[in-house]
Amino acid sequence: MTRIVAGAAKGRTIKVPASGTRPTSERVREALFSRLDHLGYVEGCAVLDLYSGSGALGLEAASRGAAFVECVESSRKAAELIRANARALNLRAKVSCMRVESRLAGPSQTAFDVVFLDPPYNLDEERLAAVLARLPGVLAPDGVAVVERSSRSPEPSWPSGFATTDERAFGDTRIFSVSPARLDT
Repeated sequence: MTRIVAGAAKGRTIKVPASGTRPTSERVREALFSRLDHLGYVEGCAVLDLYSGSGALGLEAASRGAAFVECVESSRKAAELIRANARALNLRAKVSCMRVESRLAGPSQTAFDVVFLDPPYNLDEERLAAVLARLPGVLAPDGVAVVERSSRSPEPSWPSGFATTDERAFGDTRIFSVSPARLDT
């Protein structure tokens, strides 16, 4: 069972696809969102949830007061489930049923404060690097991108000008936070 950890929908459950997804655990979401909240992200922010799967990350952000949430999921069934969960929880989230690469191909109308990337653990590093190379086109200059990977995966290859700001391990899960590097002058 997957529950929303905090905010307007705290404690309410969401349905998850029967197969093909790996929802981020409550423990990981609690730690991740506690850190993001502490840094001033989420409430009032624009959030992009790539490889959305069950929508757990995007819906958690919506529950915690994100101003705008877009969930991107290529599976039609999973995208419909995210829409149904958002309606059931009375949360606002745009659900885009498309491949992540397609969503990132053109210019974004929104500069996102937070971008979540929770790709399948078996997504190869070259494909992930190609997706990450598109972050500058969607992430606000003072934004943060959060990438979830298997603890057995290497650190992803970040786009030029990005730096790791945090890395944490939770059992089989590693969470990397990255932001555009700021040059102090």
